[in-house]
Amino acid sequence: MNNTTDWLSSFSAIGIKNWVFAASLLLLGILLSRLTRAIIQSTLGKTININRAKVWGRVSGYFVLGIFFAIALSQLGFQLSVILGAAGIFSVAIGFAAQTSTSNLISGLFLMIEKPFIIGDVLEIEGTRGEVIAIDWLSITLKMMDNTAVRVPNELIIKQTLKNITRHPIRRIDIPVGIAYKEKISPVRELLIDIVDKNEKCLSQPEPKVWVTGFGASSVDLQLSVFVRKEVFMDTKSMLLETIKCRFDEQGIEIPFPHHSIYTGTDSAPFPIKLVTPDELSVKPTNEYKT
Repeated sequence: MNNTTDWLSSFSAIGIKNWVFAASLLLLGILLSRLTRAIIQSTLGKTININRAKVWGRVSGYFVLGIFFAIALSQLGFQLSVILGAAGIFSVAIGFAAQTSTSNLISGLFLMIEKPFIIGDVLEIEGTRGEVIAIDWLSITLKMMDNTAVRVPNELIIKQTLKNITRHPIRRIDIPVGIAYKEKISPVRELLIDIVDKNEKCLSQPEPKVWVTGFGASSVDLQLSVFVRKEVFMDTKSMLLETIKCRFDEQGIEIPFPHHSIYTGTDSAPFPIKLVTPDELSVKPTNEYKT
């Protein structure tokens, strides 16, 4: 009963007009907050990514609402200096309790300023590769090639090396090609360039190149480098690999593969070898090696 009486006394001391005025300010703040958010989103959405525009709209809306909320409290007798002091203490406490979230939030703001990627870009972060489908306050979401979603914290993006695979409109395809030592390099180079010239998806500029990259254990190692539009990267690479194999078969160009020799040493007896027919293989097991 005493608590109810004290509350009514406090309510009467403040005054009904002040309560109504404070409620009106709070309602006006909510309306202006939503209006500010919509204006910021529509304005920035014309020049920057829509997700970043939404983030800035939310920040602006919360800022406007916070101002009206503070003014409403002052109408009810609360001192703004006390409110700001309490807000500062509260912010420090929240900062210690949520250091990771705060770090992700600050990292997100840096990403919005720097703009290293946009929605639709394909990123590679610590071996994780996927398409950016959402940019939020604390993280981004990647759509993987197997249609799964991966959430990557903003702090991790800032700290780690980020590879934007689709930042530029064209990409270079590098195809390693090994040929036997008996083959001549010049005709093989001409054949590879001809394959590229006949592929409509390969660009003539920058000019395609065939490099000799080294001498392998069983092959002369070449590399075919050609530029394509990023949208057709994988399709073109697969098509070129298939065409190279077919043309090499037609021209009789050997693509070598490793061969292994087994040596048992001079003190060991030779491997016993016996030639058998397919019918003999199914008769009974034997301790002899068969070929």
